[in-house]
Amino acid sequence: MSGLVALLDDVAVLARAAAASVDDIGAAAARASAKAAGVVVDDAAVTPQYVRGLAAQRELPIIKRIALGSLRNKLLILLPAVLLLSQFLPVLLTPILMLGGVYLCYEGAHKVWGRISGHHAHAADADALPDEDTVVSGAVRTDFILSAEIMVISLNEVADQPFVSRAIILVVVALGITALVYGVVGLIVKMDDVGLRLAETSNGGVARLGRGLVQAMPRLLTVLTVVGTAAMLWVGGHILLVGTEELGLTVLYDTVHHWEEAVAAATGAFGSVMAWLVNTASSAVIGLVVGAVAVAVLSVTLHRRKAHPAHETTSA
Repeated sequence: MSGLVALLDDVAVLARAAAASVDDIGAAAARASAKAAGVVVDDAAVTPQYVRGLAAQRELPIIKRIALGSLRNKLLILLPAVLLLSQFLPVLLTPILMLGGVYLCYEGAHKVWGRISGHHAHAADADALPDEDTVVSGAVRTDFILSAEIMVISLNEVADQPFVSRAIILVVVALGITALVYGVVGLIVKMDDVGLRLAETSNGGVARLGRGLVQAMPRLLTVLTVVGTAAMLWVGGHILLVGTEELGLTVLYDTVHHWEEAVAAATGAFGSVMAWLVNTASSAVIGLVVGAVAVAVLSVTLHRRKAHPAHETTSA
């Protein structure tokens, strides 16, 4: 009997340890996902644009295909790659993360420039409706870049965990973020359809709610685009700010940190919030500057590539 009691006690200890481990993994996954929030917001802002102009009954099936492509990106390609890097070449994670940060800064600054100059991407193709396979493949390619950033940012937050825990945490992050992003995207793209149905089949307040949903759809997409752009600049700039400090170039990081401390000391009870705002604004400015340089460099490079073949043809 005492042996059975001892066995049950051992099982209880193991169960508590397993529960604590699950809690730790859940907390780590939540922390990692929070760090990738800026990229997640941009992913959710970008995806609805791919189903604009397509038949309403095909919107959700297309989003489902994009979501499955996103999961394949994360679980079959990116997860093994980042785990192997973290295990055998962890020194490369910060530079790779910073390269991704530069890309985010470029994308954010490119959108800002497009807004200022009036040259919006794909404007010339606004009336062209590509087939579903083209839509899905284009969306999955864009998702690959954003998913890579999500996975590396998440891994960077749990790099001190054992290998198996890292793998489980990243699987949880991949599944959770994909479900969140494409669940939200599905709600967004169907919002106007739901509103139209309510407006047509109901009366009074419900009908007004339906018309409000239809009218709010374009504004919501605009807000998502703005928030997504700001998030890209903030996240990209913050990645570069922290990355330079980790590589030993501490001047920029120390300067921003000094500003944070000064603002926190001057604002009393609101110190922590104001310090966070200083860090966020500084990161966004860094992101905008780096992104603007990247946009300028790529514009000059592409211009020269276009001009060079023409020069060769003339010479021949």
